[in-house]
Amino acid sequence: MKILSGTSNPSLSKSISKHLKLKLVNTNIKKFADGEIYVEINENIRGNSVFVIQSTATPANDNLMELLLCIDALRRSSAKNITAVIPYFGYARQDRKVVPRTSISAKLVSNLITNAGAHRVVTVDLHAGQIQGFFDMPVDNLFTTPIFARYIKKNIKSKNLICVSPDAGGIERTRGLATKINADLAIIDKRRPEPGKSKVMSIVGNVQNKDCIIVDDIIDSGGTIVNAADALIKQGAKDVHVFVTHAVLSGNAIDKIKKSKIKKLIITDSINNTARIKNINKIQVLSIAPLMAEAIKRISNSTSVSSLFN
Repeated sequence: MKILSGTSNPSLSKSISKHLKLKLVNTNIKKFADGEIYVEINENIRGNSVFVIQSTATPANDNLMELLLCIDALRRSSAKNITAVIPYFGYARQDRKVVPRTSISAKLVSNLITNAGAHRVVTVDLHAGQIQGFFDMPVDNLFTTPIFARYIKKNIKSKNLICVSPDAGGIERTRGLATKINADLAIIDKRRPEPGKSKVMSIVGNVQNKDCIIVDDIIDSGGTIVNAADALIKQGAKDVHVFVTHAVLSGNAIDKIKKSKIKKLIITDSINNTARIKNINKIQVLSIAPLMAEAIKRISNSTSVSSLFN
């Protein structure tokens, strides 16, 4: 087994390799003057099972292309098995045709990864679970729910917790966390007048005098989460804690969060935000490296990955 790191999140790759007690594959990844990406593998990987770690976060297109080139280079170097480890799977929000004449980008990306030569995909908290069916290969979708549950039990001392789904699509994820921490469930009914903007219509459930735990997979511009926190406080909630797996944090999202009613935003390191959120006390990062390292070890040893979440 060998671990190859792309350039999107080298700190996470190093942490995963440290947990596995392995060195990262020696590679040379650079860009030509016109932006073309060049990938060279500087060691023999013939007959090895190789795990390529690369999030397709900003710049999404560059990081996706780099992932494809890494897979292609491994295939042409006679790697035995190639597993694409994608902590944050970009383009997952475009998983169906919401309006006529639009692309289903998640399916296109799955085709690109397949045709590049990957044999398996490992990812974390897919935006839509049905994307696993877009691949004609095994897909392991890991969940951060146990990580969040451990943090809540250790750090949020409240006997009046309620887990809140920011929309109808996140109910299953929110119910999973609520079950683990023995909390009630509430749902925010929101509408999207246009892409990137949301409006809270109502809250289903009683949040009066309760400590609210909002759970979501992605925070992008921050508008949905900030609006949800405001609505919960107006309905009498005491505090609002937000737990999000993938912190895209585009535009002025960080400023919105700093000024919001959110008491604490807990994110993971699936996307590298170290420099951007430095010295911001309201945002805390939990590492998914131990989870991903254990999943990679189990895949390599042909043992159960799903039992990680039992």
